[in-house]
Parts: sequence; C-alpha cells; structure tokens
Amino acid sequence: MNELIGTLSDGTPVHRWTLERAGVRVRILSYGGIVQDVEVPDRDGRTGNVVLGFDGLDGYLAHPAPFLGALIGRYANRIGGARFTLDGTEHVLVPNDGPNSLHGGERGFDKRVWDVTEVAHGLRLSLVAEDGEEGFPGRLEVTVTYTLDERGALHIAYEAVTDAPTHVNLTNHAYWNLAGSGTAGGHELRVAASRYTPSGPGLIPAGELADVSGTRYDFREARKAGGGYDDNFALDKGVTAAPEEVAELYDPASGRVLTVATTEPGMQVYTADHIGEPFEPGAGIALETQHFPDSPNRPEFPSTVLRPGEVFRSETVYGFSVR
Repeated sequence: MNELIGTLSDGTPVHRWTLERAGVRVRILSYGGIVQDVEVPDRDGRTGNVVLGFDGLDGYLAHPAPFLGALIGRYANRIGGARFTLDGTEHVLVPNDGPNSLHGGERGFDKRVWDVTEVAHGLRLSLVAEDGEEGFPGRLEVTVTYTLDERGALHIAYEAVTDAPTHVNLTNHAYWNLAGSGTAGGHELRVAASRYTPSGPGLIPAGELADVSGTRYDFREARKAGGGYDDNFALDKGVTAAPEEVAELYDPASGRVLTVATTEPGMQVYTADHIGEPFEPGAGIALETQHFPDSPNRPEFPSTVLRPGEVFRSETVYGFSVR
C-alpha cells in the first residue's frame, strides 16, 4: 500500500509505503528512502514505534541534520579533508561537516527522491548518482531493497555499480528507541567488537585499531549504553558474504530486543547526544552498519573502492523479539 504524503518545493511527489508481516509494520518514504516508523509488540503484546521519526514530510525537510531513518550515500560517515586520491587522481568533495565530507555531502542520498517498485514482501528503491555529484567520480547506479521476512525481520540489501573507479559506503541511519518514548540510555547494548577506531579532530580516525579491553568501548558483554558515543566499532567477523549477528539492543522496561546482523566490517554507534530539537539528547541509538570512516584515505582499513565490472553488495538484517 502506498499513499501520497506531500511534495517538494519543485513539485516532486513523495509517497509512503506500508509493509506488514508477522506482527511488524514498517513505513518507508520515497524521500531519502526513510524508514519512518517500525511498529513491533512489547512483552505484553502492546505495539509501539521503535524508531525516531516525524509524522509528515515537513518534519524531515525542516530537520535534515539528524538523517532520521534515511539511506546514506554515496559515502556513509566521514571523509577527512573532503578529499581523497584514487588511482593517482585527487578528488575534492563538498565539505559539509567543517572541513570534512559527511554522509555523502550537501545533497546525499538522504535528500533524494528514490524510484520505488514493489517486490514480494517489500520494496526496491533505486537512483542514479551522476559522475561528479558532490565531487565523487563515476556514474553510480544504486538499488536498495527493503523486505520483511516470515519472522518479521527487516532486511536491507544494497547493490551498486559504477562506470568509473569510485568509493562507496552505504547504510541506513535509523535511531532505535525500543521503549518508544523517553531516552534510550538505559537500553542494554552488546557489540561483537574487540577493537574500535579512535578518532581525532572532527571524528576522523587516527588510523590505528585500539583494543576495547578495559575501556568504555567494551560492549562484548551486554551493559547499559549510556551516552557519549559516536564511534566506529571494528566488528570481529570482518567482511562476510552473508549477514552475521554482531549486536543486540535490549530494553528491560518493554522487553523488546533488537538484533543486528550484517555483512559489513564496522558499525558506528551514535547515542544521539547532539540530535537537536525537537528530540532530547539520547532519544535514540543509531547502529549504522558500514565500512570504516575515512577509508578512502586509510589503505590499512577494509577497502571501499568499487570499479567498473564489479557489483557492490551489502546486507543488514534487523530482527525483533521480546524477553
């Protein structure tokens, strides 16, 4: 089912689709590929929305900075100095986070209207990023498929091809609050990562992979998430061909459990300390599965290079249960 929910200033219509299966309801917008809400039951069977979002299109247009529920590209996270050198050619990007490029630049995929087609139990979204957009080389064709499986888990599968060498790093920027209100600081978080990437100015990685042992970054055993995190965790499993479970978020009050499985080697954990109005600090937790920030300038990190003839593929699965 889809419905018209508004238009952009240039007259482009924006639609919303509703997916339902196994007691889970998900609403997705063509604008930004935004996951507007995810409704799941708590331990008492009461259904509630567990992602941050706005009621209508105007909220997203007025408050773009949090990237609520949006698809992020062409490069999720930060690229230091808004530039990189690929095959001997320097590419200067559009800086939109101080001197750095963040989430694809001024007009990333979160601000595009995607083409949407219905598939079995889901939607396929597509767009084309032309050569030179935001400074990135190569004409990039992207498809993202949202589906609900028979258990009500939300699958997000990404594919991309290019006509010239480029860098690609795609994710979804949902903020999770399993209580459905208040803050998520009391949620218990587990992340299968024994290392993380310490950051310097502008949250650009310093380069090394640091051991989490004895630090506030050790979530290998579940504990309260608290706040003060906007950090990339190097997942122990690395890059995998199929999604493997890497994280669990649990709200003791509602009993809701969120599991995260992915093919990606990293996960940015952001506790929304600077999310801004109309939300209060810590209103949700973003668990962004992706490659590492600033990988185009860090050859020691897993590569984000995509070349002609190759297909970028990535998949993340969000599962829901109660305990």
